[in-house]
Amino acid sequence: MLAKGQAVIQLMEELAPKVYAVPEDKIGLQLGTLQKEIRKVLVALDVTDEVVEEAIRHQADLIIAHHAIIYRPLPYIQTDTPAGRLYEKLIKHDIAVYISHTNLDVAKGGVNDLLAEALGLTNTAPLEEIYSEKLKKLVVFVPATHAEAVRNAMFQAGGGWIGQYSHCSFNSEGTGTFMPREGTDPFIGSQGKLEQVAEIRIETVVTPSVERKVIQAMIKAHPYEEVAYDIYPLDIIGPSLGLGRIGRLPEAVTLRELCEQVKRAYDVPMLRLVGDPDRTVRKIAILGGSGARYMRHALFAGADVLITGDIDYHTAHDALAAGLAIIDPGHNIEKIMKQGVADYLQKQMNSRKWQTEVIASQIDTEAFRFL
Repeated sequence: MLAKGQAVIQLMEELAPKVYAVPEDKIGLQLGTLQKEIRKVLVALDVTDEVVEEAIRHQADLIIAHHAIIYRPLPYIQTDTPAGRLYEKLIKHDIAVYISHTNLDVAKGGVNDLLAEALGLTNTAPLEEIYSEKLKKLVVFVPATHAEAVRNAMFQAGGGWIGQYSHCSFNSEGTGTFMPREGTDPFIGSQGKLEQVAEIRIETVVTPSVERKVIQAMIKAHPYEEVAYDIYPLDIIGPSLGLGRIGRLPEAVTLRELCEQVKRAYDVPMLRLVGDPDRTVRKIAILGGSGARYMRHALFAGADVLITGDIDYHTAHDALAAGLAIIDPGHNIEKIMKQGVADYLQKQMNSRKWQTEVIASQIDTEAFRFL
């Protein structure tokens, strides 16, 4: 069975919920429809003419990209312009385009986590916190015989996290009462008879981003036809998420050595360096895309070096004066998301036994060439 377009996007938004995006970011479905079965998904950094041709060759029905193809309202679409030709080709071949941008930058397992992991950074935290989730309490009543199965289902779906502690719950025993009425098919008891059942009250916590997934898993594992559960909002802040990452290398290296690591990790032939190549560094700030305005964040976090793209001349001088090294491997290192997102989505497809295939684009969309 193939996945529906909406189901594919639901999986994508479990990884990178829209609420994580910065205000006015151009994310979501930008062209086409999701009301169809998806045979193949192409994950790309940019949607260029070459990427669209690649999608056509692979008979992809959906492109999930990082960078938007529509940035502002369109007064018209002229098919004799580069942008117009691109939209026309996508529409003619019924290829939908969905954008996951700053929400994917912020997300756990998203762009910045992938960049940090590729360098082996440890103890990472957001460089700039922009979103904190308020925890909710989920309470469900389960017959004692099925309490463990329901607990495990909720935990596996992402419930029960408090800080760095997982599988958090509180369990109390009690007696549940109910009377199955006409038209019911009760797991316990019979129609018209009041039942009293030894039940466990399971309490755990969920974040809004996983709430629906946890509830679905709970209901699926629960034996009752009608599941009794409650959700309470809490004035407790959950995990803080944000742009960029700050972390530490396993051991100190020189800037020269770090530059070589960066080139290997992000598959770039050249980069720009601000700072003494023989200086020793260990605490690293990294941000995919354009990160010039995050120089102050890196300094405040105590970073030895900031790795990001699109550094301008004056920012480079400011960093040099402040004692912050900068490595600029270019904006295009965000291409690391292609394989990362493709692997995530394919794993989700496989776990549901859907036949939809997910592939990473092989097109190099780097605009700059080094001579």
